[in-house]
Amino acid sequence: MKKVEIGHTGLFVPNLAVGCMRIEGKSVAEVQDLIQKSVDAGLNFFDHADIYVRERGGAEKLFGEAFAGLDIKREDIILQSKVGIYLPGTINGNKRNYFDFSKEHILTSVDESLERLQTDYLDILLLHRNDALWEPEEIAEAFEELAASGKVRHFGVSNHTPLQVDLLKRYVKQDIVANQIQLSPAHTLALDYGFNVNRKNDEGINRAGELIDYARLHDMTVQAWSPIQGENGVFFNDPAYKELNEKLEEVGARYGIDKEAAAIAWILRIPGRTQVVLGTTNIDRILNYAKGSDIQFTREEWYDIYQSAGNLLP
Repeated sequence: MKKVEIGHTGLFVPNLAVGCMRIEGKSVAEVQDLIQKSVDAGLNFFDHADIYVRERGGAEKLFGEAFAGLDIKREDIILQSKVGIYLPGTINGNKRNYFDFSKEHILTSVDESLERLQTDYLDILLLHRNDALWEPEEIAEAFEELAASGKVRHFGVSNHTPLQVDLLKRYVKQDIVANQIQLSPAHTLALDYGFNVNRKNDEGINRAGELIDYARLHDMTVQAWSPIQGENGVFFNDPAYKELNEKLEEVGARYGIDKEAAAIAWILRIPGRTQVVLGTTNIDRILNYAKGSDIQFTREEWYDIYQSAGNLLP
């Protein structure tokens, strides 16, 4: 299992993280099996958020109950969670949410996450999306308290532009070590603009703010979420992505892996401190994805896969 350093923390983690958004609804025993088999395979990084899933914090609570019954030391796993999205309910049947990066909300949310996870600290805390009403000075105060108390060891963001990260870094003392963004062979907005600079085509629109280049420049880890999602759900066996599936299968076969592991290997081929957040809770599928952890495609193979998803190069 290949490892990457999170920022300049000295914390080396597997380049695959086990996403816990979908564990709610499973039994404690099922989650224990997921945790134990993941750790046994070297996958000891678990990604959470305080809004997962139906019951606020339900995934964190279930994970905490399951982990408490296992013979695994807390220091032998990496726990990451996210704060900042508030989901109070619905209006006229539509989901209603807002963002809150106030000092009070951050501190309260972390305390609630720690209680649900039955732990004294988070290894990493991410700000989940961006609050247009944020006051970076307040965030800095929250981070300082969390760091001083030992409740959070490292800090990062999710779905933030480079400019937003720079604004945050102007005030906080702690390093911003990671940015979690959507990225897959079928969702390549973070890459497209770099190929189409100064062109009039749609791909020449800078929608992602050069996230990957910025992360490399500042030694941040890029955490790719929804690594097997296209614009209409999972792209495996989707007729809309027929050529992509065929190319993943073809290239993967050269390395003795299937197209699912090949999709993960494609993301991990992107230079820098790249990590993939797996969304499945099926341990067999997780272990299969892990086969792509150490694979390094050639440039030709990587670009063939990129273009097979319908992307055009100049």
